[in-house]
Amino acid sequence: MDYFNYHRRESTEVNIGNTPLGGTHPIRIQSMTNTSTMDTAACVEQSIRIIEAGGEYVRLTAQGVKEAGNLAAIEEELHRRGYHTPLVADIHFNPNAADVAATTVEKVRINPGNFVDCARKFRHLEYTDEEYAAEIEKIRARLVPFLNICREHKTAVRIGVNHGSLSDRIMSRYGDTPEGMTESCLEFLRICKEESFSDVVISIKASNTAVMVRTVRCLIAAMYKEDMHYPLHLGVTEAGDGEDGRIKSAVGIGTLLADGIGDTIRVSLSEAPECEIPVARKLVDYITGRAGHAAIEGSPAPAVDYLNPSRRKTRATGIMGGEQLPVVIADGSAGTPQGLSPDFCYTGTAAGEVPEPAGQIVDFRYWKPGANRYPLFTTEQTGDILSCAAPVKFLELQYSCYNDGVRDLLRQDPHIVLILDSFHLNPVGEYRAMLHRLIQDGVESPVILRREYSESGEEELQLKAGADFGALLLDGFADGIWLRNNGDIPAGRLVQNMFGILQAARQRFSKTEYISCPGCGRTLFDLQQTIARVKAATSHLKGLKIGIMGCIVNGPGEMADADYGYVGAGRGKISLYKGKKCIEMNIPEVNAVERLIALIQENGDWKEQ
Repeated sequence: MDYFNYHRRESTEVNIGNTPLGGTHPIRIQSMTNTSTMDTAACVEQSIRIIEAGGEYVRLTAQGVKEAGNLAAIEEELHRRGYHTPLVADIHFNPNAADVAATTVEKVRINPGNFVDCARKFRHLEYTDEEYAAEIEKIRARLVPFLNICREHKTAVRIGVNHGSLSDRIMSRYGDTPEGMTESCLEFLRICKEESFSDVVISIKASNTAVMVRTVRCLIAAMYKEDMHYPLHLGVTEAGDGEDGRIKSAVGIGTLLADGIGDTIRVSLSEAPECEIPVARKLVDYITGRAGHAAIEGSPAPAVDYLNPSRRKTRATGIMGGEQLPVVIADGSAGTPQGLSPDFCYTGTAAGEVPEPAGQIVDFRYWKPGANRYPLFTTEQTGDILSCAAPVKFLELQYSCYNDGVRDLLRQDPHIVLILDSFHLNPVGEYRAMLHRLIQDGVESPVILRREYSESGEEELQLKAGADFGALLLDGFADGIWLRNNGDIPAGRLVQNMFGILQAARQRFSKTEYISCPGCGRTLFDLQQTIARVKAATSHLKGLKIGIMGCIVNGPGEMADADYGYVGAGRGKISLYKGKKCIEMNIPEVNAVERLIALIQENGDWKEQ
């Protein structure tokens, strides 16, 4: 890849009904129904809403042969009403259902974690190399007949790996790692390649954005070595709802799109499926709008490992840099509605009151020494920096203004913190070029990324800022962020979004995190109402991670990254988890939130509001 200049990764073309994927085709947008697949009318109506919102593929779950068979009735009714958007069957645990679905719909998604392997039980299994090879032959014996059915009916296949449903076999040999997820996918891809079956799409997802991004990059590198160029489906599983779901999706999906990776995306929100489509469209349009941008000259720093990113080495300067958490800088002195305050407030030409313990940043010409007050210099004022005695000095810098004199100044003065600006059409590329240059020059000054937008809608701002800042945070390139906007969005909301971006990028936790699935036909309770109830009871538990899952397909696995889990176990029944361990099973739904609170209290993680 080109670290600095945007262009899409070259992938093979896959035929999916009347909407081919990959190659030179545009990035496709899709969603998934959350109605029962046996309810033909409900599935048809929801599919139409997805299609009319702009969805180019519609996915439906098929838990068993009966549900897979009813896909034919759903597709027939859609065709009768003039809708020919390709349908995708989502299969877990039941390869027989995959066989049936392949005779009807345009694409079938299978999960390597449970297509042949048993459901994940978190058991450690020991295999000799010969025994492990025999397990691969079991996969081949079941996968090849399925591929033959797909070939006969011109049906595409998605090999869809989920972090939450890796098999015990993969976990035992490779661990809960990006390498394990990659190998889980490659086992199936190698068989497809050997069978000359090329209508294959792949996805490799996680609810943790850092894991998701690293794993996709590792998979692409591994495929390249084996001369595989299959198109990619991108998504962050269990992203959640509202601003959290949008920001988390923008951080994960947006980072990979900025790398040129991705041929179709789904933004998985715990909301009505049609709500996902405009969010995905805005994200795709923002990133692909960079095509053909003015070239960015840059040289990759050998020390940067794209596949195993680590935080750039910086010296601690005040509360920034070193091993300290990334900071939030805001214009003015606004805090968030939830009581979060920025670490620094920029007040421009005048000193003023700012909320404690925030530091105050003032333009150098108007700065006077004072407790917790720091000057901001421009590149025209570099001659004044060395003589300034402030313990922390901020310096605004653009890539085009960086030169040997600035380099030497940064090396000489350990009190300087850089504020990097980019006004380029591809800000991620320009920021990266600057950071790679600093690394090559041995400059260890902390870096704050500052980016200005002109958005009147908060969703647009969340998606753009999440994609831009998120990519660089996941690269390990930021010691703080400073979000600006020329629009009507209140200053406190900008601060809230900055904290949200840091949390979505796994850099700084400031509130409860909810790992909630988007729902599908397997969901066993009213997901949106349940999320609202759980949030109302627990949103004050700063830093706690709570999983809310409609069923067990990804539940226990994805919740291995959560502290507590709330999982549908049956109609009207809920199971509660502490990490991977199921603590209570089949609780009546009416009592489940109360029992979740009790479980948190029993483990010492509860705090009163």
